[in-house]
Amino acid sequence: MMRGMSNYPIQKTDAEWREQLEPLEYEVTRHAATERAFTGRYWDHWHSGDYHCVGCGALLFQSETKFDAGCGWPSYSEAADAELVERVRDLSHGMVRVEVRCKRCGSHLGHVFPDGPEPTGERFCINSAALHFAPR
Repeated sequence: MMRGMSNYPIQKTDAEWREQLEPLEYEVTRHAATERAFTGRYWDHWHSGDYHCVGCGALLFQSETKFDAGCGWPSYSEAADAELVERVRDLSHGMVRVEVRCKRCGSHLGHVFPDGPEPTGERFCINSAALHFAPR
């Protein structure tokens, strides 16, 4: 389990998470794994709708802010609600990055980088396995 996971409003046991989530969803959201580039269900997905957390259903991103960053993961210029996406300093793998997590359940989503399009200049690089899509 990732550090600091007891600080979130939605709490479940490891067994409950394993039962709720598919194996890759579990590894990504609960252990900060990363799906391989260009393999996730949403990296090349351009339908109109909303992207929700697979852990708790929180609305995290919207199709209007999705763009093709060429990185192989779904990329968004901003969160649907900045209050629902937590930013955590990540020093893993010999790099300094900013991890993003769901503020309701602590699910690891991916990372945010300062190389996105205007007006935000940010690129939320998110694992498809952390998301559920709801079409509009």
